[in-house]
Amino acid sequence: MRSIYLIKDLAKVSGCSTHKLKFYLRLGILKEIGRSPETNFRYFDDSSYARLKRIRELQEKKLSLKEIHQKLEGKNA
Repeated sequence: MRSIYLIKDLAKVSGCSTHKLKFYLRLGILKEIGRSPETNFRYFDDSSYARLKRIRELQEKKLSLKEIHQKLEGKNA
């Protein structure tokens, strides 16, 4: 069964701050899976969590955020 997270919940399970998650959203390296039409809250799922783990792995390899974005999108860095 797939888990659905609000940004605060994703921050809690991933260990990232909500500010960092919003920064990643602005850069396009993290994507929401949807929004609530009533509240405009962003929704994330397990694939978002997995993507965050991948971002951290790439950061540990000293890749820049631009390089990480390119790698996640399947483009040559």
